[in-house]
Amino acid sequence: MATTELKSDNLFEMMKIHLASDAGKELIKNIGLVYQINIAPKKIGFDEVSYIVDLKKGEVTKGKYEGGKPDATFSFKDDDFIKVATGKMNPQIAFMRGAMKIKGSLSAAQQFTPDIFPKPAKM
Repeated sequence: MATTELKSDNLFEMMKIHLASDAGKELIKNIGLVYQINIAPKKIGFDEVSYIVDLKKGEVTKGKYEGGKPDATFSFKDDDFIKVATGKMNPQIAFMRGAMKIKGSLSAAQQFTPDIFPKPAKM
C-alpha cells in the first residue's frame, strides 16, 4: 500500500462527518449500497489506496472491503477523483476519458453522484 499523502485523504475524512449529518443519513436511507474507491497517486492500477464508502452503515473506512463484494468499485487518479468529487469533472466524461474505471454493478455506480460528497468551502 502506498504511503504517499493523497489529496483525497482529506475528502474522505470530511465525508465521514458528512455521513453523520442529517443530509448524510438521508443519503444512506436512499442509496444503501457499498462502494470501494481505489485512489492512485499517479497512474490507475499502481500504488492504489482503497477506501470503502458504506452507504448501508454510513461508514467511510480505509482498506479493502471485507464484507463480500462491494456493489461497485471505482478506480481514479488522485487529481481526477478530487475533480469528480468537487463537481469540476462530470463522472460520465471521466469514465469516457478513462479517468475513472468501474467494476461491478453499473446501476449501483450510477447512484454514486457528486451529491454523496460534502461541499467543501476550501480544499
